[in-house]
Amino acid sequence: MIFILNKTNTIANQFLAELRDADIQQDKTRFRRNQEKLGQILAYEFSKTLKYEAKDVQTSLGTAIVNTPVEQPVLGTILRAGLPFHQGFMQFFDQSPSAFITAYRKVKRTGDFIIQVDHISTPNLDDKIFILCDTMLATGQSMVVVCKELMAQYKIKELHIAAVIASTEGVAHVRANLPKAKLWLCALDDEMTSKAYIVPGLGDAGDLAFGDKA
Repeated sequence: MIFILNKTNTIANQFLAELRDADIQQDKTRFRRNQEKLGQILAYEFSKTLKYEAKDVQTSLGTAIVNTPVEQPVLGTILRAGLPFHQGFMQFFDQSPSAFITAYRKVKRTGDFIIQVDHISTPNLDDKIFILCDTMLATGQSMVVVCKELMAQYKIKELHIAAVIASTEGVAHVRANLPKAKLWLCALDDEMTSKAYIVPGLGDAGDLAFGDKA
């Protein structure tokens, strides 16, 4: 299953347009905030898929019956670019625990690269709904490596991958290697550069959010 947010007319498209705009991107606070807003909107859309049960809530005047989620998903992100997007999910799923993963591209002498996972800090994911959030899903290699690492350690009940912008190549790679994963995207772009940046994309999300790397 692939959900693509900008396939419908929604206010989310305004925030996505601002994320892509090279002039507006210069405001780092606004860039991070727009990612948070998109994370909130995708979290809302995702929440419709959860199981709910009726709960009695005592008010000052009586009892209200409210349908609330049976369980909260575990939220994860790959540092550093995905932090604002993850924060948006956290603002809706404010009772959810979180996992944090450090991974990066390690360039080989041939010019190719491999994904190096340095550190994983996570709650127990056995029999849990897990959402891995990252701003950009370019080649999809980071997502696949990280998810396989987690799946080797835990029996995840449902695996969901959320991204602001994905490439068609990255989606194909994820679907081929993680066939049970469900994808939640704000937009899907067709091209990538030779350095694996999505086109038209938005640039380097980590640098735009937190400053250039040394």
